[in-house]
Amino acid sequence: MSSEQELRSYLKRVTVALQEARSRLCELETAAEPVAIVGISCRFPGGVTTPEQLWESLAQGRDGISDFPTDRGWDIDALYNPERGVPGKTYVREGGFLDAAGEFDPGFFGISRREALAMDPQQRMVLETAWEVFERAGIDPLRLRGSQTGVFVGATSGGYGPSHVDAPDNLGTYLLAGTAISVMSGRVSYNFGFHGPSVTVDTACSSSIVALHMACTSLRRRETSLALTGGVSVMGSLDPFVSFSRVRGLAANARCKPFAAGADGTSWGEGAGMLLLERLSDARRSGHPVLAVVRGSAVNSDGASNGLTAPNGPAQQQLIQQALADAGLSPGDVDAVEAHGTGTRLGDPIEAQALAATYGQDRPADRPLWLGSIKSNFGHTAAAAGVAGVIKMVMAMRHGMLPPTLHIDQPSPHVDWSSGAMRLLTEKVPWPEVGRPRRAAVSSFGISGTNGHVIVEQAPPAAEPAETKPAPHARALPCLLSARTAAALRDHARRVADHLRAHPELDLTTVGVALATTRAHLEHRAVVVAGDRSELLRRLDELSTAETLARAPARAGKIAFLFTGADGHRRGFGQQLATAFPAFAAALDEVCAELDRHLERPLRSVLFAAEDTNEAAMLDRPLFAQAASFALGVAQARLLRHWGVEPDVVAGDATGVPAMAHVSGVLSLPDAVSVVTTRARLMDRAFAEPATAAAVADKEMVGAGAPAVVRTRGANSIAGDETPSIRAPRDEEVGWHELRRTAEQLTFNPPTMEIMSTSGELTTGEVRAPEYWVRQLHDPAGPAEALTVLAAHGVTAVLELGPASAHSATAGDGDHDPGAAPVVAPVLRAELSAMDSALLALGRLHEHGITPDWSAVFAPWRIGHVELPTYPFQRQRYWLTS
Repeated sequence: MSSEQELRSYLKRVTVALQEARSRLCELETAAEPVAIVGISCRFPGGVTTPEQLWESLAQGRDGISDFPTDRGWDIDALYNPERGVPGKTYVREGGFLDAAGEFDPGFFGISRREALAMDPQQRMVLETAWEVFERAGIDPLRLRGSQTGVFVGATSGGYGPSHVDAPDNLGTYLLAGTAISVMSGRVSYNFGFHGPSVTVDTACSSSIVALHMACTSLRRRETSLALTGGVSVMGSLDPFVSFSRVRGLAANARCKPFAAGADGTSWGEGAGMLLLERLSDARRSGHPVLAVVRGSAVNSDGASNGLTAPNGPAQQQLIQQALADAGLSPGDVDAVEAHGTGTRLGDPIEAQALAATYGQDRPADRPLWLGSIKSNFGHTAAAAGVAGVIKMVMAMRHGMLPPTLHIDQPSPHVDWSSGAMRLLTEKVPWPEVGRPRRAAVSSFGISGTNGHVIVEQAPPAAEPAETKPAPHARALPCLLSARTAAALRDHARRVADHLRAHPELDLTTVGVALATTRAHLEHRAVVVAGDRSELLRRLDELSTAETLARAPARAGKIAFLFTGADGHRRGFGQQLATAFPAFAAALDEVCAELDRHLERPLRSVLFAAEDTNEAAMLDRPLFAQAASFALGVAQARLLRHWGVEPDVVAGDATGVPAMAHVSGVLSLPDAVSVVTTRARLMDRAFAEPATAAAVADKEMVGAGAPAVVRTRGANSIAGDETPSIRAPRDEEVGWHELRRTAEQLTFNPPTMEIMSTSGELTTGEVRAPEYWVRQLHDPAGPAEALTVLAAHGVTAVLELGPASAHSATAGDGDHDPGAAPVVAPVLRAELSAMDSALLALGRLHEHGITPDWSAVFAPWRIGHVELPTYPFQRQRYWLTS
């Protein structure tokens, strides 16, 4: 082998080694990256439907245990017997039950009532809490369709409904999937359109912690971009109580007494908790709220203990050590443990000794390990128990307080409390800052022998935001509301109004941007525009009490861009939009640069000139008026497309046709500018009066019978001031042959969308004819004719682009009936600022079913995370008895 070959071989080996090292380094960095909890939703006994209500219940030491529900078809009297151990009976009549567990809004998820009846309430609960957790994180779930979002749900069979053998004929097919535990996660992925891993975990009581561990692993391996994880438990029968009564495993008063001398058994409860997880770096980059961080986790098995269902102390110690190693922490770095703590005489002492042997060692005397269990409040919520503990500790970290564990008379005598620095939380305890993040661990142990342990950490402080330019000023941002039904829309308005009254610190801009960018935009829509808080509250109250809502569900038809002529210029409009929106500024610069090659002075200096100056007066000349009209129209079109509003049709009136031709792709920018400046210069020469903006040629050019029309500046302005028509100059006076020669030199391309004049649809052949570019200037069709033509071609919404509104007086009333006049939304209105005009136009489109990319629209406004009310589900009862 030659030296050159040896060198080449060596370099190849080095290159491969470097690539492998880089890959391994990336893996190690990814594996070490914390996982952020960016959203929480929940349902727990005692009417708890939000994390805030959960915290209030825990902090106040409320007991969520209640009588057996009477609306589930259970024969409670027949099942109850106060004597312990009687087969087929329960000696308690209480537990931790959810309110209205059988209620559901199937229509919201596109599910029929029959299918909803056959669905396990746990599946329904997971769907609703999944939607809410995205909303609480400030993420529109609809925007995640097709994403690599993963779903990891802990659940066990709830015993809902009859067996498949006994099922009614009209429900049998639905019951197959409706009661399958494996479908729990799949139902979410199907309804939301997620393509990441979708896994239902059943390891009994440890299910939700095991699911959380799997979700974190998936994120760190980059299988998923977001991970939805949690657990759910809703009892379809009283079998858990009957089974544990037989082995005398239930507390006599149905209250768990974790680690207490009076512990006499467990109590069953229900609940649902969902967490939305994201890699910390991604969460920070996306601006999502970081509520806490999952620092580390571990899962193991009891192995061969002294019984299939008996806990194993050494296995629990090993589990804790594995989780600490995964987190890169020592035992003293953890302040508190949310224990499995079911209140049994066997399990609690084993767990306590394992905690004392690990977390209880090598701790400062003034910082013992604090120990508690949420099961004292709600009972043992089975597959939801672990996530309940995580939510509790996240809220405790955020409030700087450890809530009390209930029903502890004295510490259990079966635990050697002197073997480690560990204390029970018999009362609430402040959780002080100690120069490092607050940390807590959560344990869950399954009857299957599968154990899970997770360490959560206080959210790191957010980086100081980079200095940015002030947000644009808008007098009134549109507040967008939407729902699946009219009734839900009214409830949504009521919730938003109540939220604003409860949070007076929220300003209108913050609320408007948050409603637009963090909520899904559904079929029934309303746009509320108000200049101040009191007006907004009044309008929301009106909407919430409206007996009927005028609008049908929004259904988008074709969108048209209608370019209007040079009338109605208002100075400063272009400057306002350019200052606020970089996309508009860039487009305007490009168009002005091309126009400036044909003008005697830069167009921007005229557009942005101060009032009552010589430069400002130049807008009265056709040359600059038409150039400005073209520049503003094209820049508005590009801004709208940047905002996600794509036209299906473009049209133009007499002087708006060049912009129409350019935006549709028929003419390049230089060719369109050539047409604009040629004819504007001709008109500039033809009229001594600077007010004149357009004229028709003689009848021979236009055609027999065509009227001679002159438009004057201001004739189509919002104020509606009309000026008398004057004589149209003859062809030889204007010199239209120059325009014809210019048209003959143009390069015409096939349009990328439908193109129309105000008189009807155009063909490529017509546009290619030089005579068209002279004839179209004298199109006598007015606003009403233009809208009629557009409506006939299926257009339901028209965005008017140009210097000011010319057609708003003929706007449709917003009906969605076929053949109704299109809704017209001028991008610029003479009576409003450019900012308010543009946002109002988008709001009007949105109300009629056309959804811009609101994140792009409101990019200049940096508001951070804003808490808003979640969706008002319109629930009805669906419950099958066995």
